Amino acid sequence: MLKTRAKYGLGQVVRHKKHPFRGVIFDVDPEFSNTEEWYQAIPEDSRPRKEQPFYHLLAENDQSFYVAYVSEQNLVADYSGEPVEHPDIPNMFGPFEDGSYPLHFHLN
Repeated sequence: MLKTRAKYGLGQVVRHKKHPFRGVIFDVDPEFSNTEEWYQAIPEDSRPRKEQPFYHLLAENDQSFYVAYVSEQNLVADYSGEPVEHPDIPNMFGPFEDGSYPLHFHLN
């Protein structure tokens, strides 16, 4: 039985430890759930272990907006108090408040 607990929650703003981007979590996989091809494309010396939560982010950097898939070991909470400007945020979340985004819907 898999006993993984996610450190970060839906609507939380996080940033990457090594790369200059931040984002809002909109989904969490309890362990790696992307393609093997995607995983092998990561340089071996920086490849995260698969047995940890992976987060789907509405991400932004200085140049663009995109969706990112990031391991828990590569994220830290963002306490800047600055909203994320990704254009898809209003489709999933309410207005930015107290450092996070409330969900528009309830999960089962």
